[in-house]
Amino acid sequence: MIVTNTETVAGYEITELLGLVQGNTVRAKNVGRDIMAGLKNLAGGELKGYTELLTESRQEALTRMIAQAEQLGANAIVNVRFTTSSVTSGASELYAYGTAVKVSNSGSEAV
Repeated sequence: MIVTNTETVAGYEITELLGLVQGNTVRAKNVGRDIMAGLKNLAGGELKGYTELLTESRQEALTRMIAQAEQLGANAIVNVRFTTSSVTSGASELYAYGTAVKVSNSGSEAV
């Protein structure tokens, strides 16, 4: 599966537009991470617990989006974007979306 944040895939032609695909996950903060983040705020520096949480969230949302595109028969997703929103105090949603397409390599069969 080709996944890109551009509108096209270099060296490929979009042969079929299959529609919007999306994946999301809602994650809650961990009390242990909150305590460590509070201490880190005093000293400054990276909040590694939150970095890990966001990395895991992005991967889960991306995996779900790709699965949806595969169900549609896509071999690429273009114009991919990520967004976040607060669901409730201490919990946030990470949402990935893009356009599922079929591409072919310079006039040859679909990849």
